[in-house]
Amino acid sequence: MSEYLFDGLKVIDAATVIAGPAAAMMLADFGADVVKIEEPKRGDMLRWLSTMPGTRDGAKDYMWQMDGRNKRSIALDLKNEKGLAILLELIAQCDVFITNMPYPSREKFKLCYEDVVSSNPAMIYASLTAYGEHGKERDRKGFDQLAYWARSGLMDLMRQPGTRPTQGLPGMGDHPTAVSIYAGIVTALLKRERTGEGSFVQTSLLANGLWSNSATAQGVFAGADLNRYRTSSDSPHYTFRVYQTKDGRWLQFNMVRNEELLNLWFTAMDATDILVDEKYSTPGSMYQYRAELCTRIEEIIVTRSSAEWLDIFDAYGVPVNRIGTLEDLPNDPQIAQNRMISEPSIAGVYDGHVVNHPVQVSGVKHADMRGAPRLGENSRDILEELGYDDTEINRLLESGAVALSESRS
Repeated sequence: MSEYLFDGLKVIDAATVIAGPAAAMMLADFGADVVKIEEPKRGDMLRWLSTMPGTRDGAKDYMWQMDGRNKRSIALDLKNEKGLAILLELIAQCDVFITNMPYPSREKFKLCYEDVVSSNPAMIYASLTAYGEHGKERDRKGFDQLAYWARSGLMDLMRQPGTRPTQGLPGMGDHPTAVSIYAGIVTALLKRERTGEGSFVQTSLLANGLWSNSATAQGVFAGADLNRYRTSSDSPHYTFRVYQTKDGRWLQFNMVRNEELLNLWFTAMDATDILVDEKYSTPGSMYQYRAELCTRIEEIIVTRSSAEWLDIFDAYGVPVNRIGTLEDLPNDPQIAQNRMISEPSIAGVYDGHVVNHPVQVSGVKHADMRGAPRLGENSRDILEELGYDDTEINRLLESGAVALSESRS
């Protein structure tokens, strides 16, 4: 019996940046042999994304180490006829091929599904686009900031009234999209197990952004009045507001949803005078005077620290959350105890713990966490597996069709 669920599964990661490579990483975490295809010289942009302005300072290439782990790398120049031929050889032998290459490039190199499926009919071809496989925007490029966050309507809605739309965080759309790609691949593998047939799997950043926004967007498709929704958002319900504490932290009370919890909430705040005030005698009147009520709650919450309030509300059974900060996460026991982070198996490769993908299945073992490969680190080994001898490999290296780096020490 295989040690890992995907032992023996051959995956070609011909995608770049985050969403496609992260899906390949998930397969690698469960034991798949993932070969990362990269252009020589700079490789995947994900390798140096951590050094861009606005990202964490002073760290190693942490984005590459997180999403590039447990893979092997071969550096191929696809503009070189021999480099492209090697990729086609790998595709002909793989189980899964993942790409987000723009369609004009796929068409130029004849790497569309229709071009390669005849060489490997049982292959799972996973295609990621920004805006979908059809329509005039099929060829359009886009990061998750554009297609997932902005185009889906999320960017417009997730802001305070009267403020300009806010840019999203790096990878906030890519990583959920990676889970969709992974789910599509695993579904196609189950289909292949039952029918012997390969599949074309596709998703897009826009489709995943729309899905993330679907609880609101579905109302629009059903004819809802969005202006009414926006108006209510301008002056939210008092339980949907966040309140700042004495130490500058924020508390959230969205789970206070019934009269019993409401009574406990105001009792815990020593504000029972609000409960007996005729002005707030019904849910309707409390909503009517919600702006005034929010102000009164703000004046109470700011008198104590967040830690003090958490203890008080816990004693009364009031469901409250302190809005977390990134600095809280390394010391959050809930994250560690539920294997949301892991220690790498190779010391010195990562800075501290590494964030795991969110898929956990009982009885399905994760592979030991190995560092992400150097650019072209495994080029020679992969070519040897394809049947190339030293003389042929050296010719490929000399021609520039393949690049090679020194092995990790």
